[in-house]
Parts: sequence; structure tokens; C-alpha cells
Amino acid sequence: MSLFDLTGKKAIVTGGTRGLGRGMAEALLEAGVEVVIFGTTAKAKDVAAELAAKGYKCHAEVMDLADSASRKAAFDAALVKLGGSLDILVNAAGIQRRHKCEEFPIEDWRDVIEVNLTALFEMCQMAGRVMIAQGKGKIVNIASLLSFFGGFTVPAYAASKGGVMQLTRALSNEWAGKGVNVNAIAPGYMATEMNTALINDAGRNAEIIARIPAHRWGTPDDMKGPLLFLCAAASDYMDGAIVPVDGGYLGR
Repeated sequence: MSLFDLTGKKAIVTGGTRGLGRGMAEALLEAGVEVVIFGTTAKAKDVAAELAAKGYKCHAEVMDLADSASRKAAFDAALVKLGGSLDILVNAAGIQRRHKCEEFPIEDWRDVIEVNLTALFEMCQMAGRVMIAQGKGKIVNIASLLSFFGGFTVPAYAASKGGVMQLTRALSNEWAGKGVNVNAIAPGYMATEMNTALINDAGRNAEIIARIPAHRWGTPDDMKGPLLFLCAAASDYMDGAIVPVDGGYLGR
């Protein structure tokens, strides 16, 4: 169906070396998209080589997402690899720091805000310029249930993800009329490396699963369908939407 056909599209995925980011990069590759994965270590090249060996068009850029100059250099290099065009940007990279609010180090606050929000804005801005010139493009940001809730011991993460939700809406207000769809996915409790502490906490784990109507943690595979929908023509009239993929958690 042409509504869902992504064959030949070009994409950048930040944080594409592990967890949800890798799952989403794989989803795009499986759909026929050429992808550049951004990662902070040489693992990005290893992952890209592994996926390319399967016959997919996959490249990598090693960069420091916390550094503006590195972000810009990686974006420019990725654009060259993609032949100068960009159809899709997926902002999946993110970091987490946990401390009590009254003890939260300002250095950790700055790190989380820089990677989760400032870097995401700059990536959107760079991609937006290309997409506006083309007259079309899809940007998918990764928000969180903590875009809606405050959480515990994660004030910086909650603030950053609340910011992602509002930034997604702000960008869509200005770019929807220029052919650029900006939306976000808000994953629920996902069984990834970032949530290892919660998964290993028997009491907290039981509380979380009891609250989820689907009665399980999510997986990277659960993100694939919603992502492909938001990257395809099927979602051309969706702008500024924050789509929960949470097993029903928010509706409980």
C-alpha cells in the first residue's frame, strides 16, 4: 500500500545502537529506508556493519551528542552519505540520571538537559531546514510517560521529556504548513538497558506490571509499527501528536 511505502527514503536515527533506538533503526531498514545511525562510540560502526551485512543500506556516524559542533559535523556528514536529502529524522537518543531532588547534582542536570532536549532541538532544526527546502519530511521525537508524570528521583529526565512534548508541538505549529510533520512517541515501561534498575527491583517491577493493562513490559518491537506509521504518508495529517505506546498505562 502506497500509504505505508517507505522504500528508498533517507533517515537519520540518533541513539540507534541499542534499545529502542536500534529497534526503530531496524524497522526503517526493514521497510526499505536508507539509514544513518548516530552513536557516541565505535559501536555505531559495528552495528551499522552488522546491519549492512544483512543487505540493508545502513551507515554510521560516531559523534558526541552533548557537543553542538560534533552534532553539526555528524549531521553534515550523514547528509552527504544520504545524497543530500533527508526524509526522516528519529530522535531516539537519551540519557538518565537518578538522585533525590534535593541532592541532584547540577552537573547531571546539565548533562541530561543537553542530550535529551537541547541536542534534540538542534537535530530538529538542522533537519527542518533541509525538509522545508524539500517541501516534505517526517520528524519523530521520542518522548516518555514522564512527559506527563513527574516520576521519582528523575527531575532532569522528567523536565527534558516534558520539554520534548512541548517542543514537538511548537515545531509542528510552524512547520506543518510547510510539509514537515513533527510528532512524538511516548514509550511506556520498556524492557531496555535504561530501565534495568526498575526491572531488577522486584517490588517496583510488580507495581509497574500491575498498573499496565497489557500486563507486561514493552519491547523495541512494540515501537516499530507506530514509528513506521508516523514516517509514512498515512500520517500526513498528523502534526504535534504525542502517541503513547504503553500497553494502556496512561488510560489506567
